[in-house]
Amino acid sequence: MSTSTNTNKSFCIISADHTGITVSNLERSLTFWRDVLGFQFSHTAHQTGDLAKEITGVAGAEIKLAVLKAPGGHKIELLEYVAPPDRKQATLRPCDVGSIHVALLVDDLGAVLQKISASGWKAVGKPQTLTTGPNAGKRVVYVRDTDGTTIEFMQSPKKQLMADG
Repeated sequence: MSTSTNTNKSFCIISADHTGITVSNLERSLTFWRDVLGFQFSHTAHQTGDLAKEITGVAGAEIKLAVLKAPGGHKIELLEYVAPPDRKQATLRPCDVGSIHVALLVDDLGAVLQKISASGWKAVGKPQTLTTGPNAGKRVVYVRDTDGTTIEFMQSPKKQLMADG
C-alpha cells in the first residue's frame, strides 16, 4: 500500500498575465513605459510585511509597483524595492544565465529607436533582419536602459516592404 500522493495532477496554463521588471527608480521607468512607449497606466500598489515576503521570498521586502498595459493586453509590472537596504544592481548580459528580455512588435523600428534614444535607452547594436526560422524577414534589435533592462523591438517584414517601396 502506497502512502505517496499523486504528483501527476493535470493543469493548464491559461495565458501569460504580465512581465515583472525590477527598476531602480519607479517614476523614471513609469515615465518611459507610459510616455515614450505609449503603454496604458493601470494602477500602482505598495506591498510590505508578510505579503511581500511570502510572494517574493525576500525578507524585509517593501515594494512600490506600477502596472501598465500594452496594446494586445500583455502587462508590464515595474517594481521598485524600497527595502531591504542590501539590494544589488545586476549587470547581466543577454548571454548570462538569469537574463531576460521583453520582445515588442512595432510598426516602425526606426521611429522607435529615434524616440527612445532621447530617454536614455540605447541600442546595443544595429537592427538586423532575420533570415531563417519563424521570424524570418523581421528586423530586430535589443535596447537597454541604465538599469540593464533589455527590450527587443521587432518590426514585421510587411511594414518594412511598405517603407522601402
